[in-house]
Amino acid sequence: MTVSMASLGSGRTVAGLSQRAKVGALIAICLAELLVVLDNTLVNVALPSMAVQLQADMSGLQWIVDAFTLAFSGLLLAMGHLGDRYGRRLFMIIGLSGVAVMSAAGALSSGLGQVIAARAGMGVFAAVVFPATLALITNIFTARRERAAAIALWTVMAGIAIAVGPTVGGWLLEYFSWHSVFWINVPVALVAIAAVLATVPESRADHVDRLDRVGIVLSLAGVTALVWSIIEAPKHGWLATESLVGYLVSAVLLVAFVAWELRTPTPVLNMRLFRNRRFALPSLAITVSYFAAFGFLFLITQYFQGVKELSPLEFGIHSLPFAVAVGVGAPIATLLAQRVGTTAMVVSGLLILAVAMYIAGRTTVETPYLGPVVVSMVLMGLGFAVVQGPATESIMGAVPVEEAGAGSAVNDTTREVGGALGVAVLGSVMTSVYTSHIADRIGAIPAQIMNAKQKDLASNTPISILEVVKAPVNPLLAQAKTDLVHAMKVAAMQGAEAASYIAVGALVVCAVIVAATLPWRVEQGESFLMGWRESDED
Repeated sequence: MTVSMASLGSGRTVAGLSQRAKVGALIAICLAELLVVLDNTLVNVALPSMAVQLQADMSGLQWIVDAFTLAFSGLLLAMGHLGDRYGRRLFMIIGLSGVAVMSAAGALSSGLGQVIAARAGMGVFAAVVFPATLALITNIFTARRERAAAIALWTVMAGIAIAVGPTVGGWLLEYFSWHSVFWINVPVALVAIAAVLATVPESRADHVDRLDRVGIVLSLAGVTALVWSIIEAPKHGWLATESLVGYLVSAVLLVAFVAWELRTPTPVLNMRLFRNRRFALPSLAITVSYFAAFGFLFLITQYFQGVKELSPLEFGIHSLPFAVAVGVGAPIATLLAQRVGTTAMVVSGLLILAVAMYIAGRTTVETPYLGPVVVSMVLMGLGFAVVQGPATESIMGAVPVEEAGAGSAVNDTTREVGGALGVAVLGSVMTSVYTSHIADRIGAIPAQIMNAKQKDLASNTPISILEVVKAPVNPLLAQAKTDLVHAMKVAAMQGAEAASYIAVGALVVCAVIVAATLPWRVEQGESFLMGWRESDED
């Protein structure tokens, strides 16, 4: 199989790049990746400010996060195919431009609906960018070891962006309003566009099948219905009619999606890839690890800012151990995978994540930061890094180079679906437990002290603790207020504990499945998919 390479104005092609040019292109690609991943994490630190100014309850906050993730994950497969067809570099530039425009729209928003719509628009254009990043890396770095090193850097950048988002957002909120977490994307996008134009060569596949529009619609509708049902479940009840109907609709749509993909000659998601264990099982591991990581980041937002009452900047600084652990762990894990195999690294990473989530679940209101909290963040970062690099390298090694965009899109889709479900499931479990423990107590507060709207917000999100603390109160009621705040914090930690144990269970089950079914050794030159072999094993 061959891959056509459209040239730049300078006459360079992917095949003709020097080592220095490859490094320059990699830096530009990672900058584009940084913007997309940062979009998905910066907003976390601004959630308390948004909750107050936009009068958003927990489900509203979850939708601010998941509107981006749903649009992103739902369109990755389509954009990966289109990038393969029309040019990955071209799509990267279009996507970066769209992210800048939609970020400006988010910054100018004044209502919850407008913010959610802007976040969804950002997710659409982020989906245009992201498949091209990994596809271009796979096309530029064709030697196996060189590609593994480039993917390691790509993984490090994604992990660091996830982790430093709270720090950058905290610094912005220290001096500006929540609108600044949108404005910051505009100059970063412009710099990324300039870097891509200057350094990244164009590439596209020789042949791309017709776009599977039915498959795209079914997958997007099915995942959206599932996430909506989970996010709204605490309001209606997990077994209420509305929730059960949502589960049923999502199940029908997702089953229809799989059935359609198996019968259509040009599927947007090639189900045959999942017959290959070296593709399917690393994809499962990435989905579950993102489920845990994104859910963890959403929970610690409530913990640091609601329970510990930290400022946004303090929250960002306190979350840095996670970023450092990811940055250190990703390249080491990818290099170790070359020696001990992908399976050993992925299983180890999943178990480290399980331990991290268990420790996080044991955290109480009185637990000191320097101790279990830091340990859980460090282990979370290490486990996340240990899974991502080796699993991604295995996935991308299992698809032909000319289908790199589609393969990258599948890889990215598993990440984002896992992340969306992590925020939806773990956030909703936390909300359910928190509400069940505190709602009656808040409901008994006299209307003269707290009106109905304030009670509703306080009953549905731990972030509301900040507003209760700030609210003026008669000195005679000071002790009652202190007791209420402590009860809210305890309820929040009980919700976080329940959510953490769900993540532990998912991680352990996934580790067992991977350990039992994924080969523990990879022989050099092994055929990965339908007889295809790497052209360069060095």
